[in-house]
Amino acid sequence: MDNLDAARMQMAFTLIFHIVFACIGMVMPFFMVISHYKWLKTKKPVFLKLTKSWQKGVAIFFVTGAVSGTALSFELGLLWPEFMKHAGPIIGMPFSLEGAAFFVEALALGFYLYGWNKLPERFHLLTGIIVGLSGVASGILVVSANSWMNAPSGFDYINGEFLNIDPLKAFLNPAWFTQALHMALAAFVATSFAVAGIHAWQIYKKRNVELHREAFKIAIVFGAVAALLQPLSGDLSAKDIAQRQPAKLAALEAHYETEKGAPLYIGGIVDEENQTVSYKIEIPKALSFLSFGDFDAEVKGLNDFPKEDRPPVAITHYAFQIMVGLGTLLMFSGLLYFISLKKKKWQDSKKYWLYFACLAPVGFLALEAGWIVTEVGRQPWIIHNVMRTKDAVTPMPGMIYSFYLYVILYAVLSIAVTWLMGRQIKVLNNSED
Repeated sequence: MDNLDAARMQMAFTLIFHIVFACIGMVMPFFMVISHYKWLKTKKPVFLKLTKSWQKGVAIFFVTGAVSGTALSFELGLLWPEFMKHAGPIIGMPFSLEGAAFFVEALALGFYLYGWNKLPERFHLLTGIIVGLSGVASGILVVSANSWMNAPSGFDYINGEFLNIDPLKAFLNPAWFTQALHMALAAFVATSFAVAGIHAWQIYKKRNVELHREAFKIAIVFGAVAALLQPLSGDLSAKDIAQRQPAKLAALEAHYETEKGAPLYIGGIVDEENQTVSYKIEIPKALSFLSFGDFDAEVKGLNDFPKEDRPPVAITHYAFQIMVGLGTLLMFSGLLYFISLKKKKWQDSKKYWLYFACLAPVGFLALEAGWIVTEVGRQPWIIHNVMRTKDAVTPMPGMIYSFYLYVILYAVLSIAVTWLMGRQIKVLNNSED
């Protein structure tokens, strides 16, 4: 493995892990706050117990998110010094603001964890709300920096120099809103269905059913609403990509030839050498309409771009199909939940709870696939149409050892978090109302 491949693998590996911790840290505080509010309103012990259990989960994921996020910060300078040399002054603002949001989140979490019976009830609840809002703000600010890599703005690129820098314009780049919206909804979908699935499994096993039913209801409402909204944000993102990154759009759909009234491919096996897609389902003219709002619009194929400017097609196409397929499954599952509120007998069936338990990992699989689409689909550029990834990598040899070190670090983190969360569930099930 050469330095470029090792650096790419390390960045991909750490992002795949960190995004899970970060999304859970963004979303779980809202579950905690809703449960806390229900405790204040009803004074039912089940909500107090649930709130205190979830607050421990929030603390665990806050710490692991901080550790994995700090490691990523080091990686930007360690692996991609040429990128940071030029991009640092341009996208430094959202990273600085993210640091401020993280600081606010840490303070608010400290107040919340240690404020029981010490702070006024409403102020205590407010600190929990601040934890959730600052977490979402952190996520949006980081995504803004990433969206700038897809839609660079706020500077003039003249003779290899980055001049006339405008940090605010870079922050509010053309892709930031659609990408931030899509990512925020994805975080709520993935985390909500994962948490709901864990509690559904406990209900299926008939463990502390009353508590887990209340937990399930809180989590699944967030997930179902977000899953129903996600296709709308996906449509906005697709239209944005069609305008700004036509090569990525062509790779998403594995379209090699430019054509008007381009069909939408569902599934299919990509043969990059022969530039064909077999075993696919075609929906006539659907891609043109979804991309440009016109059934006869022209969609550029990959063959219209130089070979050195094309993204890897197979992995981008497969990841996109997985993301859309699993997202569609979760959307219908959210709809299923709302229907089950009318058909209450469904919730008396063990199959109902087993179904939602099986959905626990699905949201995160879709999330990871979507992140692969975003990052791999931008290749070979680290800054779209400005700087290639190979030109940003460190010249320092031996990056493969750094990659191995990070694999060990994140494996330890994952084992620790899994053990801690498993212990929390056991404690919750063994406690008495």
